[in-house]
Amino acid sequence: MSQQEITVKHKLIDPSAIGLFGLAMVTLVASSQKLEWTEGVGGVIPWAIFLGGILQIVAAVYDAKENNVFGATAFFGYGFFWLGTATAWLVQNGVFGKALQATYDPKQLGFAFIGYLIFTIFMTIGAMETHKVLFIIFVLIDFLFIGLALSTLGVAVDFFHMLAAISELLISLFSFYGSAAAVLNKHFGRTFLPVGKPFGIFK
Repeated sequence: MSQQEITVKHKLIDPSAIGLFGLAMVTLVASSQKLEWTEGVGGVIPWAIFLGGILQIVAAVYDAKENNVFGATAFFGYGFFWLGTATAWLVQNGVFGKALQATYDPKQLGFAFIGYLIFTIFMTIGAMETHKVLFIIFVLIDFLFIGLALSTLGVAVDFFHMLAAISELLISLFSFYGSAAAVLNKHFGRTFLPVGKPFGIFK
């Protein structure tokens, strides 16, 4: 008797909607602090951990299960960025003790921003073959990390701090739009909110 192999494929949700929503929320709250609409990072940290960190990591897991290397890398990378940043803020504010707080050097965070700028540059190239809204988000993240890195390292602090603040607010707005498009286009089965075709340069 011959044996027949049966493959069952489970179709998973597109995680871009929840991932972009997490990014939109955390950058909205964080930009309010940079723009001095709010004060301190105490109210930013919970959103950094749960929306910027955990929710984007959940989206990354779904992308990984679909073998979407680009999506999984992006959501894992930025999810852990927000967890790392939130932890740095906790150290800076003495949550883990005065001894660790005394060794905190903000310039180390500046070098982390440089690393994430490098990461974002090559992810921006990849985003050119997704859709134009996502590409715009990545370009804005490039400017965000330029502003964060240089202002943290003491270069033209006021100018680059404002560059980071404006970029972060725009990231939030475009991410809300991208999240809404991912939900509503799938929900209605048509292009309810256009996101723009890939550039088609590399494929």
